[in-house]
Amino acid sequence: MKVLLAGASGAIGLPLVHQLQAADHEVVAIHRSARGRDALLAAGATPVRVDVLARDALLDALRGHRCEAVISQLTALKRPPMRHKDMAGTNRLRIDGTANLLAAAERIGATRFVTQSMVFGYGYGDFDGRVLTEADPFAPAGRGRFEDHLAAMRSNERQVFGAPHVEGIALRYGLFYGPGPAGDVLVDALRRRRLPVIRNGGVLPWVHIDDAASATVAALDRGVAGAAYDIADDEPVGFSDLMVALAAALGAPRPRVVPSWLLNAMPYVKAMMTGDLRVSTAKAKRELDWTPRLPTYREGVADTAEHYLRPAA
Repeated sequence: MKVLLAGASGAIGLPLVHQLQAADHEVVAIHRSARGRDALLAAGATPVRVDVLARDALLDALRGHRCEAVISQLTALKRPPMRHKDMAGTNRLRIDGTANLLAAAERIGATRFVTQSMVFGYGYGDFDGRVLTEADPFAPAGRGRFEDHLAAMRSNERQVFGAPHVEGIALRYGLFYGPGPAGDVLVDALRRRRLPVIRNGGVLPWVHIDDAASATVAALDRGVAGAAYDIADDEPVGFSDLMVALAAALGAPRPRVVPSWLLNAMPYVKAMMTGDLRVSTAKAKRELDWTPRLPTYREGVADTAEHYLRPAA
């Protein structure tokens, strides 16, 4: 089918373009930068440069296009978020950007809409080892600034599920890692020993960007309308443990260990490092016929390190 992909130059954009094309889908890719255009053209997509927050410009840019489906991978993150303010742009995209994309979907005749959601929609904190499923409450009211992020994820899913003209599907991804813009920043910080870790943090669901992309293609083809799916690998792991493993695989210095109270000035990243969150992917495996190619962070770290250790072309 012909697919409109928003956020095509984001975290999983290019891997998703390649995997959509491998599945015989044609991709119209929304991007914001000239650099993004060149990469998308090289990947075989049809680039459309427009800001999705500019509703009239978006609808005008898509004039003449007809697509059967829309995939939203909208974020405003150039690097891993550390503070609440780092999420402001992404929160706006999840609210206003989603609304504009749904209007665009109606304009271009799309009847299927797959949106990026996140496992943090279940809440930021410690779930005491309990494994959450899609049946658990999503985006309950949060405390303080965390409510800003939960409200945005809540709005995103409700808009997509409530739109009468599309079959809406939400993918609640684990934390992304792997080669890409955010990965470049992370690897550089590890090599310079500028990314500290803490002891005794909780564990979180993670997913390599290639597996996130394959799950998205599976959801496009086989996802049930109105359904949400948790997308992660098979072994949750702490932020600190994954960073230590990645540094070792890269031959980088071991990250410095700092006490958790030093992160009080960065409450968002502290929640990531100290929280404990586990999800079941049984529903995605069953209904989407999907399994991660990289089943744990060990394989994913090795794959990521191989990419960054490869000599430049």
